[in-house]
Amino acid sequence: MSGAGAHERYAEVTAQILSRAPETDIDPRLDRVRTLLDLLGDPQRNFRVVHITGTNGKTSTARMIDALVRGRGLRVGRYTSPHLRTVRERIVVDGEPISQERFVEAYDDIRPYIEMADSMNDEPLSFFEILTVLAYAVFADAPVDVAVVEVGLGGTWDATNVVDGDVAVITPIGIDHTEYLPDTLDGIAEEKAGIVKPDSVAVLAQQPLPAAEVLVRHAAEVGATVAREGLEFGVASRDVAVGGQQLAIKGLTGTYENLFLPLFGEHQASNAAVAIAAVEAFSASEDAAGLDPEIVGEALAGLQAPGRMEVVRTSPTVIADAAHNPAGMIATAAAVEEAFTFSRLVGVVAVMADKDVEGILDPLEPLLDEIVVTRNSSPRSLEPERLAALAEEIFGQDRVHVAPRLDDAIDQAVGLAEEGGEFGGVGVLVTGSVVTSGDAVHLLRGSGD
Repeated sequence: MSGAGAHERYAEVTAQILSRAPETDIDPRLDRVRTLLDLLGDPQRNFRVVHITGTNGKTSTARMIDALVRGRGLRVGRYTSPHLRTVRERIVVDGEPISQERFVEAYDDIRPYIEMADSMNDEPLSFFEILTVLAYAVFADAPVDVAVVEVGLGGTWDATNVVDGDVAVITPIGIDHTEYLPDTLDGIAEEKAGIVKPDSVAVLAQQPLPAAEVLVRHAAEVGATVAREGLEFGVASRDVAVGGQQLAIKGLTGTYENLFLPLFGEHQASNAAVAIAAVEAFSASEDAAGLDPEIVGEALAGLQAPGRMEVVRTSPTVIADAAHNPAGMIATAAAVEEAFTFSRLVGVVAVMADKDVEGILDPLEPLLDEIVVTRNSSPRSLEPERLAALAEEIFGQDRVHVAPRLDDAIDQAVGLAEEGGEFGGVGVLVTGSVVTSGDAVHLLRGSGD
């Protein structure tokens, strides 16, 4: 098939998958996924798994674990969500998103079985269920040694939870997605604890006490070993460095010093500690003395976290960040203050209508000189006028501006930053949603497809 023909076929396939129930349409059941995997011969049983859930930091932690495991010479598949620019970002083998041709080939291979599974259930498989099965099929066919799998939402009833992870990683838990999950920390933790399986290792990031109690209790009930940030492992020291930070991390089996992490913020240092502990736990039978410090250093130094405190333009500096809940925005605000010395910073914010909008805006008020509110490309995006009304209650009317589209908002923010700040000391922060960050990356750097 020609290049143009292959691209057209890829567009057709993605349109077919996207026409199904979206990943925001949650149906807590695993029978459809299990039916399809059974028809395919259970490809998810052909590789070991590191399974990741939590409220914030999942994708960055998954990227770190992926890099660390590949550094040990193993072949790794990585499945994360949502995507920033192309759906192919979700399915990664050997550190690279699968090609359009491979995506189409894999889908065509499983399509007859999708149709069979649809006919065997009362509801057809959703967008996220099909992508999950597609990822497992791609990983089995590659084949990979290890799959690093990020939960889509929750844990127990997430479509990914048809695997039994050797290691279950739980990044910091906060209140989010309360239209689908419980509205308490212990309730959310109960749902996320469902990925912790018997005889596995549960690697827990620093957690609020109610969540930690639930997670530790569940691990004990299923016979899993627990490793907790701040107790069994953690960040030993951290210093801001040009382009990132310098770390020393106390792992489960070793101490790793003079690590350069080219990502900003205390939360990313914590993610790195969690990732190292997870790979130590995964590799314990082969690496009783700990990981090779040189491999750890090289893996972290080469990391990228697209759309997470990513500088997508300079002169002035434009940062795209995917913070989409209050805890995430608190971390982002702290990271910006620590890593940058702006004399003037203007925000561009678009959020989803079902989010805690005030909780997202509050941490930005001391940070931003002015804010431009807009919408992103999602139909779930809050209308700019409504967002402006909420922003005015926090920032005051004089600091709030409205733009109907994200590209106009970025242009307006750049103008506002430059007209009132010192040359070279002004910036723009585009944030509020993974979609907002992805849209900004697309606008300023081009499309992935």
